[in-house]
Amino acid sequence: MDGANSSAAQMITVVVADDQTTVRDGLATVLSLLPDVEVVGEARDGAEAVELVRRLAPRVILMDLRMPGIDGVTATATLTAAHPATAVLVLTTYADDASIAGALRAGARGYLTKDAGRAEIAAAIRSVASGHTTLAADVGARLVAGLEAPAAATADLTDRELDVLRLMAQGRNNSEIARELFIGVSTVKSHINSLFGKLGVRDRGQAIAYAHRTGLAR
Repeated sequence: MDGANSSAAQMITVVVADDQTTVRDGLATVLSLLPDVEVVGEARDGAEAVELVRRLAPRVILMDLRMPGIDGVTATATLTAAHPATAVLVLTTYADDASIAGALRAGARGYLTKDAGRAEIAAAIRSVASGHTTLAADVGARLVAGLEAPAAATADLTDRELDVLRLMAQGRNNSEIARELFIGVSTVKSHINSLFGKLGVRDRGQAIAYAHRTGLAR
């Protein structure tokens, strides 16, 4: 009995959100083959995704970006604020700069494109469920390519700003960073705005890319 309870506790519960039935069914089938993943719900749009997370509290939601009604970015922002324990892993056709930056700004902990294989999707689910940030190789490359701040700018960051940047790169949202560092959310926001200016980055996505490029994310 104890072994069964332990196995159940280790299962990663997942909700799949995509407006295409064939994609949802395909993902559910692929994920059902993984011994440590259980698909507990499927959503056809952002509004349904938010409602399913509210009711089912999954550890991970696979989120498409382009859906009718409430899109994936808006749904991600809503979930990050209201249900921070659920990690958002974007799985989308789009890998343009605006889509990537929008999703990361909204609080997504991972970003994959739909050409990802089963092994890559499985690894990403396990990674974001553990609190880490996961980016597809091409997505990370696009972020780094768009980053203009020199590595030397890191020297201008205070120790606390470096702490905040490292935690951002690990996929933590502002509330989680505040709890980790024992400071207020408003203070976290002040540090983020300050480090944005010092690094010359425009948004959270570029800051995370900077952290990965300079080794601060490790």
